[in-house]
Amino acid sequence: MYRFLASSRWVGWLILVAIFASACIALGNWQNDRRDAVLEGIERVNRNYFAEPATGKQALENFHNLDEDKTWMTAELTGEYVAEDTMIVRNRIKAGRPGYEVLVPFKTSEDETVIVDRGYLPIGNEESGHPDSVPAPPKGKVTVDVRLKPSEIRLDRGAPDGQLASIQLEDYAKQLDYEIAQGAYGLMYGEDPAPAEAPQQLDPPDMDEGPHLSYEIQWYIFGVLAFVGFWYAARQQKKLNAEEAAERAEAEALGLEEPMHKVRKIRAKPEKKFRRDGTLTDEAIEDAMLDEAENTPGGTAK
Repeated sequence: MYRFLASSRWVGWLILVAIFASACIALGNWQNDRRDAVLEGIERVNRNYFAEPATGKQALENFHNLDEDKTWMTAELTGEYVAEDTMIVRNRIKAGRPGYEVLVPFKTSEDETVIVDRGYLPIGNEESGHPDSVPAPPKGKVTVDVRLKPSEIRLDRGAPDGQLASIQLEDYAKQLDYEIAQGAYGLMYGEDPAPAEAPQQLDPPDMDEGPHLSYEIQWYIFGVLAFVGFWYAARQQKKLNAEEAAERAEAEALGLEEPMHKVRKIRAKPEKKFRRDGTLTDEAIEDAMLDEAENTPGGTAK
């Protein structure tokens, strides 16, 4: 029977198993929440990345206050680049390689100025910490197509003159003598007229949902296996208890004080014949003398 499960020892094990399983469920739910957030981001990209671009005041409103749900939305702007206020952002990654991104203020025909990220530049070979060259934007009236992203966080690190540590639009605005929209900036993916030379286009957003689903399932399985292990241990304990009860009954039937498995062990226990130093024990010497006397013709055992 399973009456032993009511003992404090087994109750304690069950409590530990329940705590472990609860932790596994919590971790599985955490992975599920992370996956939901990733899938929400992927769905947002699919919805906004290739959508019809917003124009005019509708587009400019999002540069001042970009809802998370509108990240990666497209916009079409007409105006002129303010090339003399170009800044580059250091420590940017493209295809696993570090480099820079080129930011240029863009004064729209609505007389508002936004920041356009024209793309990526690799690390230069001529001067440490700077790209070899920064392609100039088109002059005069330009139509640009951009995808909106929110202003980045401020990083606790410096940058050389003409550079930014991150695309923190408030910090960028402090270096200009005119106002810019500080809620979002635009990643350029098209210019008309197109320049003869331009920075490299940035990589599209990552659309891989990651291993969250497999991790979630694994944690749930671990939680279930904890109870399976407890059940298996209980079955083994029940089997051992039944064997011990049968041996005790056998010993009582034979009039023995010890169960048969203990009696067998006692009988099977070999006698110690040698000391630690390798010499025979006194009992072994006496047994050898008795055996010799018994095997000698006419000998008697004393």
